[in-house]
Amino acid sequence: MADQLLSTAPHRRTLPESYVRPESQRPRLAEVESDANISVVDLGADDESPIISQIGDACQSYGLFQVVNHGIPVELMLKMLAVAFEFFCLPPEEKAKLYSDDPAKKIRLSTSFNVRKETVHNWRDYLRLHCYPLEEFVPEWPSKPASFREVVSSYCREVRRLGFRLLGLISLSLGLEEDYIEKVLGEQEQHMAINYYPRCPEPELTFGLPAHTDPNALTILLQDPKVAGLQILKDDKWIRVDPHPNAFVVNVGDQLQALSNGRYKSVRHRAVVNSDMDRMSVASFVCPCNSAVISPARKLTGEGSPAIYRSFTYEEYYKKFWSRNLDQEHCLELFRG
Repeated sequence: MADQLLSTAPHRRTLPESYVRPESQRPRLAEVESDANISVVDLGADDESPIISQIGDACQSYGLFQVVNHGIPVELMLKMLAVAFEFFCLPPEEKAKLYSDDPAKKIRLSTSFNVRKETVHNWRDYLRLHCYPLEEFVPEWPSKPASFREVVSSYCREVRRLGFRLLGLISLSLGLEEDYIEKVLGEQEQHMAINYYPRCPEPELTFGLPAHTDPNALTILLQDPKVAGLQILKDDKWIRVDPHPNAFVVNVGDQLQALSNGRYKSVRHRAVVNSDMDRMSVASFVCPCNSAVISPARKLTGEGSPAIYRSFTYEEYYKKFWSRNLDQEHCLELFRG
């Protein structure tokens, strides 16, 4: 039902009951810390070896890092955020054409996470797009705003290029051949979630998204430069990932944790909301093809480090992920060897 969308509803003074988390599951915003040690990796540096070791350290200790001088024009990043805001400001009847609560649909506008299954909703609307191959999916994308398809297509191409570069650096940081991960993942899919978190009357009672890990290989996130909202779990503490100028946040997904035999951590993260400002984020997901067989790299197993996870196809994993609630146990636990 498109009338469930937060972006079409009038601003409320109190949080509707269906969004209120039980006391034990609330974000406790006052306890969240900041952490100056989250790596900001300069991809424009001349010498690649410090980049590789910085990425390796970050993947091991945080499962997340930020990148600057990444080659994607700042102007395109700003255009992407602007057209995303324009989309969520469209009249309700335009948005209703794209609304669906079916997780299997490749292009859909929805709200929360999985409204069919969950008992408490999340304070978020999102537009989910499949982005590769572009020529296959762009004709089904929103035709409004007028610049949407052109801006988002350009952005997707650039992010895909960056994604492959990052996978190469991550491969090297594990002591593998540069193209190892890219080859294992096959003809990679690319998805996008354009997330809209409206200002919220009682942010301490709800989430934009509760704690979860990403089921894909790598997520490249464009944060709203003005509004923080992303938080990660480190040593049992929640840490703010404050926006860094012109940076992308890169986080390790479940498939990289499996491929690295648990050496790299699929970061547990969440999105919180605030009472002052709407927030936008654009998450691009680099995914294996459905038939890709995921298992720990042989070079990373052996004497003293047996394979932690059994082999599985990405299709098998993804179906399992979407059949559950977002805040259940880590989906990878179901694939231990």
